[in-house]
Amino acid sequence: MGGPARLLLLGLACALSACTPRAPAPSPGATLRTRVAALALAQVDFGSVSVIPVRFEHSRIAGPFEDGGRTLYCVSTRMKGRTFGKGERAKAVIRDTGGVLSVLPDDEELCSGHRTEPFPELETLGNPA
Repeated sequence: MGGPARLLLLGLACALSACTPRAPAPSPGATLRTRVAALALAQVDFGSVSVIPVRFEHSRIAGPFEDGGRTLYCVSTRMKGRTFGKGERAKAVIRDTGGVLSVLPDDEELCSGHRTEPFPELETLGNPA
């Protein structure tokens, strides 16, 4: 393999090794809101594989609320950093099944109409100090 190809592969390997989750896994005794924040931050929409540092602003959470027998949380935030000068809006719908959290496909109607409140746990875990 020639010089330029080798340099390209080396650069790609270095970039991919930098794609690690920002937030450490929450401790077993962490609050439910902290666990919801950590799960949201593990999603690609929240910049989990971004090589460029991102920061979160105006994070909000709705829930818990019941929908068809499911306990759900809706998380949204304004994420800056991956695009130059333009923020992104990241959203996640998280299901709580007896303490086990999972991500559901985003559904616009599912999260509409529910009261949201500030979600500082997401910003604390997601924004580098």
